[in-house]
Amino acid sequence: MSTRLSSLLRSMPLKLALGLVILFSMVSLISLAASYVVTQRSLEQGIRDNLTQDIAGFRAAPNAGAVAALVEAVARETDPERMVLSYLAPNRRQYGNAAIARDDEGYHIVSLSQDSPDLKGQYLALTTSLYGGQLTVARSRAEIDALRRVFVNILGLSLVPTILIALSGGLYLARRSARHVARIGQTLDRLTRGDLRARVGPVPEWSDDLAEIGAKIDQMAHAQEGSVEAIRQVSSDIAHDLKTPIQRVAVHLEDLSQRTGLDDPSRDLVDLAKQELDGVVSVFGSLLQIAQIESGTPGSRFQPVDLGELVATCVELYEPAAAETGHALTARIAPDVPRVAGDRNLLLQLMANLVENAMRHTPDGTAIAFSLTAREGKAVLSVADRGPGIPADETENVLQRLYRLDRSRMTPGSGLGLSLVSVVARLHGADLVLQDNHPGLRVSLTFGALAGRHGTADAG
Repeated sequence: MSTRLSSLLRSMPLKLALGLVILFSMVSLISLAASYVVTQRSLEQGIRDNLTQDIAGFRAAPNAGAVAALVEAVARETDPERMVLSYLAPNRRQYGNAAIARDDEGYHIVSLSQDSPDLKGQYLALTTSLYGGQLTVARSRAEIDALRRVFVNILGLSLVPTILIALSGGLYLARRSARHVARIGQTLDRLTRGDLRARVGPVPEWSDDLAEIGAKIDQMAHAQEGSVEAIRQVSSDIAHDLKTPIQRVAVHLEDLSQRTGLDDPSRDLVDLAKQELDGVVSVFGSLLQIAQIESGTPGSRFQPVDLGELVATCVELYEPAAAETGHALTARIAPDVPRVAGDRNLLLQLMANLVENAMRHTPDGTAIAFSLTAREGKAVLSVADRGPGIPADETENVLQRLYRLDRSRMTPGSGLGLSLVSVVARLHGADLVLQDNHPGLRVSLTFGALAGRHGTADAG
């Protein structure tokens, strides 16, 4: 579940939705901030204009006494939390509803009424000298402070729902896109495993671009299926055409070896020719088998396979041959190893090639060990020997067809054993790794798991 959620969070539709949300949020923030600044300045300018008009009204009074009387009359009808009036007359008497005081912390507005609470908040004030006294008119900035709260609320009410809706839409599109991509991925997986009949097929609700991708994949699969069928037919024709001539040559050599008139050197040459012909047949058979595996569709016939049972079978089959050369063939199968999806015969051929390769390139009497374990829910098969091993810079080359190390050119073999192992491993989606066994070679294959387990077994 966490993997699926992580995949959705990394999907392109959700990233695009998140990018659009961030872009929209930035534009909205810039627009609201600009609107707030303009509106704030407009309100402040309006308050300053009102203060100028207020001062102008008091200037109409003929003398200081009239100004004091007018200030007192207006102050009685005015809330000091909204507007402050203060007139310090020439006789140093204070009139109005508040006074401007100053201390170490700065200027403060103090209410002159005992019933009025202390005045808080910020004010815009305008002070002027009038008839020997000092007139101060101040208006509260409460409207500007309220404007800030209004804009914050607007920002929350506009952005939060938009972000939630956009992210929900992006998540929905991501899940929908994930289903579409999964369908394409499943088709490609089937094609990779060799099922060339797999097709994406038309999907009515798909967009034009996805439908075009699906059609291109189907077109590619159709062309590949045709090419593979042609290769299969050519391989079959080659096998049929060469089988008879090779058999005839073998028969002729056998007849020649039975003649009594041959001297020993000639008979030795005939025997060498028969051995070389057997080598040709072996190489041809291995190449044809590899071609058939690569060009066929065995992946479509995959079934759950118990690797532990196959390992035990392989050990049982090769124990007599190992006993003749003194090799110690053992197998260790861990419990709870998951089954894999595969072709039983091909996997058995893979194990057989690994055993034969180890027996061919290791001294008589050395150990060859099978190991089957479970690692992170996957089956890990390894075959280790105590031979000369393979240099690190040659591990990729030995998987190529007909490639042989210099020291192996005098030993029997066609150079196709590990190549066939590589082809079968790739067909089954297994990771093939050649490692140093200190000394010797360890061939490890990691298979994807299939639902189901088998028990513990030991062989050898």
